[in-house]
Amino acid sequence: MSTRKRRSPAVLARLVVALVCAAPVALAQPTQNPGTPAGVSRATVSGGVRDSIAGRPLVGALVQLVGADSAQTFGQTVLSDSLGEFVFPNVPDGRYTLGFFHAILDSLGLEPVLRAVTVAGQRSARVDLATPSPTRLRAAICGLPSPQGPVAVAMGFVRDAQSLAPLSGVKVVAEWIELSIGREGVVRRSPRRVTTTKESGWFAICDVPSPGAMVLMASRGADSTDFIDVQVPADGFLRRELYLGAAQTVIAEAKPTDSLAVRRVNTGNGLLRGTVTAERSGQPLAGAQVSIVNGPQTRTNERGEWAMVNAPAGTRTLEVRAVGYYPERSAVDVIDSAPPLRVALATFKSVLDTMKVIANYDRFSNLAGFRERSRSGLGRFVTAADLVRRQVFATSDLFRNMPGVYLDGGSDLDQKIYMRGIFSDRCEPAVYLNGTLMTGLNASEIDAFARPSDILGIEVYSQSQAPAQFQPGLGDCGSIVFWTK
Repeated sequence: MSTRKRRSPAVLARLVVALVCAAPVALAQPTQNPGTPAGVSRATVSGGVRDSIAGRPLVGALVQLVGADSAQTFGQTVLSDSLGEFVFPNVPDGRYTLGFFHAILDSLGLEPVLRAVTVAGQRSARVDLATPSPTRLRAAICGLPSPQGPVAVAMGFVRDAQSLAPLSGVKVVAEWIELSIGREGVVRRSPRRVTTTKESGWFAICDVPSPGAMVLMASRGADSTDFIDVQVPADGFLRRELYLGAAQTVIAEAKPTDSLAVRRVNTGNGLLRGTVTAERSGQPLAGAQVSIVNGPQTRTNERGEWAMVNAPAGTRTLEVRAVGYYPERSAVDVIDSAPPLRVALATFKSVLDTMKVIANYDRFSNLAGFRERSRSGLGRFVTAADLVRRQVFATSDLFRNMPGVYLDGGSDLDQKIYMRGIFSDRCEPAVYLNGTLMTGLNASEIDAFARPSDILGIEVYSQSQAPAQFQPGLGDCGSIVFWTK
């Protein structure tokens, strides 16, 4: 059992200050620097401010130098430049406290980082400032490293999407997938960590995978963010702000195979706008589909511009798709101060044409695996003979009357296949064609890739039934696998 002790934001701030300061003294209100008498040369105090987490200079930090002697009234404030550098001229001999303010400190829940500076004999001094390193922050939040290695942490604040005020009592969930290979074969685990935000809206989740991918979600009552994909960097420290929006609208609809199906749809009046361009050429893409997952959607104009006036407020998942381009999914914050988004799509060729493989297609091996899995009793299996007997003219028509699977959407070209999920009543399953994951296919594209006359077999799995080779990653949806001739 781990003996690491988790610490509150206030304790964290005191610990970090103790780690980086030799003699911390509270910053006083700065006063005007008295003029330097003619003929008297005074020293300068200079240095740089650095973001130790991002590994780059901190631009625009508010740096203060304040006299620490009771008789000293010196006080100056400057901003760090584009290189993170700062200079205080005409500093008289004495003891001083040097510190800086920046939004990054607020995002980390830290107090100003202070340093003691002494100027003597009119000798200039250079003192560099920095945010605490990821190693020190991890140790302050999660305790000392365990025998298994350093501990990774995900932290941030949860704020109201409308007022941007910090929210307390919000549940934050982190989930990811772990696969281990042993005598029993591939074992799949889905670890889950849950914490609650403090009064300041601050949260921290320790023991997350590093480096690795996971999902984050914040919820309080009926209000929640989307499950968003995040990547924990190799240094084991992830900072992510979350914005909590209004609850989803629940819509009840009649279905051919269900007396009543419940669907949650994100609704809202948030504004989200941006442009979609081609990654290589930078040319705008007209007619690209931009949508909030399980929410509203729109299309770009001839200049690649788009606007969504009914976007649900809060942290959401944005999906952008265009014919001939690789789909793009990313987390977005739908808030009043959100800047325009610029999405650059890569072509399928630029993503997939980096490696060419020449091989013979072994359909007999595929059929053998199909038959072996069908005997396991998990999932639903459709053979070529079943398609002939049901007189299916388009492959997607097969899912119109299949229990737990739906074909829904706007026009025929925009229809998608949905399934029941673990955390939602409707989700998009992973689609595999001859063992290869096909991302972002709608119903018409599936009909084109897998015509009924070409199909050898179809496997349909819920999330809990899918074999490891047909689980693309963390998610609450199932999988559909097509095998063709």
